[in-house]
Amino acid sequence: MSFKFTEENIIRINELITHYPEKRPAVMGVLYIAQEQNGWISYEVMKEVAEILDMLEEEVLGITTFYTMYHNKPVGKFHIQVCTNVSCMLKGGYKIYDHVKEKLGIENGGLTNDNMFSLEEVECMGSCGTAPMIAVNEDYFENLDLNQIDQILESLKNK
Repeated sequence: MSFKFTEENIIRINELITHYPEKRPAVMGVLYIAQEQNGWISYEVMKEVAEILDMLEEEVLGITTFYTMYHNKPVGKFHIQVCTNVSCMLKGGYKIYDHVKEKLGIENGGLTNDNMFSLEEVECMGSCGTAPMIAVNEDYFENLDLNQIDQILESLKNK
């Protein structure tokens, strides 16, 4: 199965590349565009990104496996990341994480059967002052309790 960027995304990538003295520094932005289009960063996606940016596939692999914002396997329509680092942990991050696992019936890295939800336990997402927190796709939810988690999950089920 091969991957090719859409015409619209090629235009976005070419514009992004103009912000740098050479192509390679655009890799993180190009990977983000690829993930938007494909839903995750497959080997085929990495290969295409490497070709467009004149990079080795291994260099792209190193970036996608280092940064947690890139998904290296399919994720749900709603990818839920629960922070369990120190501030969140001290304010109930593990209770929230366990609650979400139970509600969705999946483990860390899991995907619900309907592909609606995926779950990931993550390290600090920079919201220590408003812990505990979760991210759903690109949206942060902070100062949470279990009732708020239930409300968030219910609202997502109806989308």
